[in-house]
Amino acid sequence: MLYRKITSYIEDYLKSDTDKILILEGARQIGKSFSIREVGTRLYPNFIEINFVEDDEGEQLFKNIHKKEDFYLTLSMVAGDKLNNSEDTLVFLDEIQHYPQYLTMLKFLREDHRYRYIASGSLLGITLQDTTSIPVGSITIKEMFQLDFEEFLIANGFGNEAINMLRQSYEKRQSLSEERHTHVLDLFRRYLLVGGLPDAVNTYLDTHNIVKVREVQDGIRNLYASDASKYEKEHNKKLLIRRIYEMIPSQMENKKKRVVAQEIRGKKGDRFDQYKEEFEYLISSGISLAVNAISNPHFPLSESLQKNLLKLYLNDVGLLTGLLYRNNIRPVLDDICSINLGSVYENVVAQELRAHGHKLFYYDNRKQGEVDYLIDNHTTMSVHPIEVKSGKDYKVHSALNNLLKNPEYNVLSATVISNEREVYQNGKVTYMPIYFVMFMEAETSQIDKEEYIF
Repeated sequence: MLYRKITSYIEDYLKSDTDKILILEGARQIGKSFSIREVGTRLYPNFIEINFVEDDEGEQLFKNIHKKEDFYLTLSMVAGDKLNNSEDTLVFLDEIQHYPQYLTMLKFLREDHRYRYIASGSLLGITLQDTTSIPVGSITIKEMFQLDFEEFLIANGFGNEAINMLRQSYEKRQSLSEERHTHVLDLFRRYLLVGGLPDAVNTYLDTHNIVKVREVQDGIRNLYASDASKYEKEHNKKLLIRRIYEMIPSQMENKKKRVVAQEIRGKKGDRFDQYKEEFEYLISSGISLAVNAISNPHFPLSESLQKNLLKLYLNDVGLLTGLLYRNNIRPVLDDICSINLGSVYENVVAQELRAHGHKLFYYDNRKQGEVDYLIDNHTTMSVHPIEVKSGKDYKVHSALNNLLKNPEYNVLSATVISNEREVYQNGKVTYMPIYFVMFMEAETSQIDKEEYIF
């Protein structure tokens, strides 16, 4: 069974005094249901799971229910022998966005205190916008992601002592020994191939067969691409969402890597704002990671973003390497000089930073150049740039130098991450191996999005 850090959060939440209903949000196939099920069956003698997608494809018992009394009656039809009280009964509403009326009903179910509830879903941002009565104060929404690199290490046999050793090396800015560096970097490269989707990781651990891993990833990627048809009513928008999603890998190979509106339909004159709904779907569903441009970086970064300049990355680096290299593992494992892994490294860093609570931005200035990532440092109330290097020229970063030289921005420090082993500082820049990105936690990591929109 894969270790997931989120299970500790779920367990603490269910053991706490709060009566707010926890909703676990994230892309499909990342392990939300499994994590809730694992904790729920362990803590509650009576664990009841209702999957609204499966219900809609089957008997549709819960589909047209809008009153809590009718819900209770229907629930008793399918699990009456397990219903007791809130102390020993947990009801899990899976894929809650599929029947949006239940988001409104959560407020009244909470007030009754008849049973304890937990839910999971995706596209909650979009669904709540269309919900007639938002359950303000009744829910806590927690984002979940696929396995990050630390969890991947644990899946591959790393124990707490080994993880703590790595963390201490990161915090003290110490280099690993050659042997340890080689071992961790080798596993990092395997993470680039496998990614963090639980089914892909389990398949890798069971078979170590890249063909089998790619089969799993292909199935999930096709699921993501086809999911738009379930939540988007207009046929043309479905096609555009799928088109943009399928364009992401090729756009990442471009020099600028950002979305170009005119390339979506191949029509000159198309503007970014014509596709706001399509972008919102791709981001809210969790299948794409958005990185917004900042031309004049100041803390906090969210006040300076340029909404019409956007990079999109795939939510899982394994999906990307599957598209780029298929079953050939050599470009990644052997670090072949002729193969540019820049987009792969940028994708995995975006994935790690997002999973560790960071909002994602990049520096884009016509005169000064481009820096891969900017994050907020709430301790120093300043902007912290991160440059990602996949080759040997990791000391060459003119755009980062220009950014650091500008006194107006008050940038106090920066990080360059690469395959190189040594950790050292040169001026404001700290150089460190790329695997240390797994410890770059935001000060307010994984903020709970209570009362989601307000």
